[in-house]
Amino acid sequence: MAENLTLMAVHAHPDDEASSTGGVLARYSGEGVRTVVVTCTNGEYGDTPGGVKPGADGHDKQEVAQIRLAELRESVKYLGVSDLELLGYHDSGMLEWEYKDRPDAFCNVPEDVVAGRIAELIERYQPQVVITYDPDGGYQHPDHVHAARAAAAAVTSTGIPAKLYLTAMRLSRWQELWTALREAGVDVPDRDEEFSPEMLAQMERSERRITTTIDIRPVLDRKQAALLSHASQVSESWFSQLPPDLAERAFGEETFIRAVDRTGAPVPETDLLAGLR
Repeated sequence: MAENLTLMAVHAHPDDEASSTGGVLARYSGEGVRTVVVTCTNGEYGDTPGGVKPGADGHDKQEVAQIRLAELRESVKYLGVSDLELLGYHDSGMLEWEYKDRPDAFCNVPEDVVAGRIAELIERYQPQVVITYDPDGGYQHPDHVHAARAAAAAVTSTGIPAKLYLTAMRLSRWQELWTALREAGVDVPDRDEEFSPEMLAQMERSERRITTTIDIRPVLDRKQAALLSHASQVSESWFSQLPPDLAERAFGEETFIRAVDRTGAPVPETDLLAGLR
């Protein structure tokens, strides 16, 4: 029964819950599944609502954190999330920024400490499914990598979840999107400016490992509403300019790599809960 099933998503920053798992959170919450979002950091090093970058005059990281956490609370309402857990760690900043060297940065918190906190939440909520990032994927933000490794360690140590999934982006779908956006007259960055050669190679490897594709078209409007609730980060983004038909074509699916499975469900899958109901 759906009411006996729980899905937990472990994320690094406010807005990650919507961008990579908004569709599955909305879909499964709509089916009566309990959905839990764990957000590891407060997102201090996001942009201000006016687009001011960290380190620039006018960027108050504590104010940014409060704005982003408020946006997160609004986002999970759109997604129907049952429970939101905030670990409260300090955003580490991007890989190339010096902020990540701060001793209180999330990426510098010992992995076993973070894994222990996530394990406590797994023991409390008893999720059959946990979702996090691919630590070897194309997006090597230090907080994403740290959250992914800690979540995987918590899944292993507790032995409770039957399945662990890693988010994975189809590079081929992004390439189609980039072309369509340019044809529609939207000003988007060049692919090779947006992604380094190393990132492109990692994304290609991740795409080959995808095991699970979820149709989220019926709840795409809820995912978009959740994304746009993070207005401080996306209001000036090309995403907000997407025509509805192109949004469905580009974002009508969410894809995952099944990293742990104790159900024996065959792959490829079209349901994160395959083998559990």
